[in-house]
Amino acid sequence: MTHGRAADLPWRMGVGIVLFNTAGLVFAARRIDTPGDAWQMPQGGIDKGEGPRAAALRELEEEIGTAKAEIIGESRDWLTYDLPPDLQGRVWGGRFRGQKQKWFAMTFTGEDRDIDLTRHHPEFSDWRWMELERLPALIVPFKRPLYEAIVAEFAPLARNLARMAER
Repeated sequence: MTHGRAADLPWRMGVGIVLFNTAGLVFAARRIDTPGDAWQMPQGGIDKGEGPRAAALRELEEEIGTAKAEIIGESRDWLTYDLPPDLQGRVWGGRFRGQKQKWFAMTFTGEDRDIDLTRHHPEFSDWRWMELERLPALIVPFKRPLYEAIVAEFAPLARNLARMAER
């Protein structure tokens, strides 16, 4: 049960990571707690007293088991999504309507073997590198507009990385 009307609740402050490999593909992982074939990029909350950049690096290490990445870009704006009504009372104790996130583009500086989904509290069961443009079709429907905005903003960066890899 929510603690009020969803529209009156605040967003949970968070970050998201668009992690590119050297070929311009992005890291995507399958969620353990979501039925079906739901894939997403790493994301998570900002802790009290923590800045968004520090939160993004921490979340990356917590979710995929490595911090081997460098920040190369940041979303212009904070992006939001609202939880669907059936999740509003169950997620985050019903205190938030959804999330407000700052997204960071990063380049992966490690090797695939550096990725370990079991290192902390596993949220993902599998992972792969894929084209950024494919992600909106693979994310849970309520986050699709957010992912479409991320693709629109970071697609030029993905294309540049892919062109550099072809050289």
